[in-house]
Amino acid sequence: MIRRPRSHRRAAATRPAAWLAACAVAAALGLAAAAVDASQARPSGAVPSGVGPSGAVPSGVGPSGTGPSPARDDTAVRPAAIAQFPTPRAMTIDVLATHPHDRKAYTQGLVWDNGNLWESTGLYGESTLRRVALASGDVLQRRGNDGSEFAEGLALVDDTLIQLTWRAGKAFVVDKTTFEPLATQRYTGEGWGLCRNGDDLVMSDGSDTLFIRDAKTFEIKDRVPVQIDGEPLASLNELECAGDSVYANVWAQPFIVKIELATGDVTERIDGVPLDRAIRAAYGFADPYDCLNGIAYMPETDRFLVTGKHWPELYEVRFVPDGEPTDIATPPTPTPSPTEHATPTATPSASPTPARAYLPWGY
Repeated sequence: MIRRPRSHRRAAATRPAAWLAACAVAAALGLAAAAVDASQARPSGAVPSGVGPSGAVPSGVGPSGTGPSPARDDTAVRPAAIAQFPTPRAMTIDVLATHPHDRKAYTQGLVWDNGNLWESTGLYGESTLRRVALASGDVLQRRGNDGSEFAEGLALVDDTLIQLTWRAGKAFVVDKTTFEPLATQRYTGEGWGLCRNGDDLVMSDGSDTLFIRDAKTFEIKDRVPVQIDGEPLASLNELECAGDSVYANVWAQPFIVKIELATGDVTERIDGVPLDRAIRAAYGFADPYDCLNGIAYMPETDRFLVTGKHWPELYEVRFVPDGEPTDIATPPTPTPSPTEHATPTATPSASPTPARAYLPWGY
């Protein structure tokens, strides 16, 4: 089933059922007549207009690995339910536990699996892949990226980790235990967020679209436009797959959304403003680029880990209906390390974030 263009979705969703039924019958009759005319007018085997020659390399995907890849059909759209435009449920963040987090980590992706926490950090010249001790925040293992690579989202696939890059067009596949490089997948466009959903990967590129890729080949299998209350939701960033849903940060915004992958509908909007304000007040930083980013699901406890770029704390949380009591009515208490005082101090100097000129907020 091909999803309807956005310009028609809201109108169609609000029109009377009888009108829609009549239109559906008329459309079906028109399509049947058009099919008969087409079968008589076009010779057998002719290529329809708008379809390129067989074997042409589609736009949006580069070669896989270091050599050329075969042609890929990136236009395929798998059957999916039609968007219903639900009003997102208002949710908020309830902090259950607080852990230290490296203040220099410009968090781009978080992955949790069986007690292991992996993190991808960004910025040119500072990007890393790391394994982190949750309780202490210590970096147990680290792999640095080339200075020309701005690391982005991260996903676990079996015994490998896949780390995106922002504009380098590379996804690095490494052994999850040794961090030994195993392969490099290529793609065009930007890489932002990544998570695994069964045999697929879900990827964001800063737009309002999620890309479904094969977890082994990295080929695009589907594109899912995302909408909140019927309107496109752009700047989708870090992703976390949980069940049939995808949780997403939105670049430079203090909220998280829960997306129904089958339709692209946002079903929950999770308010992060109280947490964002609390940590900024506790540690005295105001840089808008040091924003809420990083989500990892902990299935054994049904909790999530969340943090932010250059945030000194990482939180175990649950998402609860708005209005339900939470533990962040007051600013969180900073967790001092052996070399820090318990009193919050000013933000230490950190590399500035490169501007993304096309963002709607005009930073």
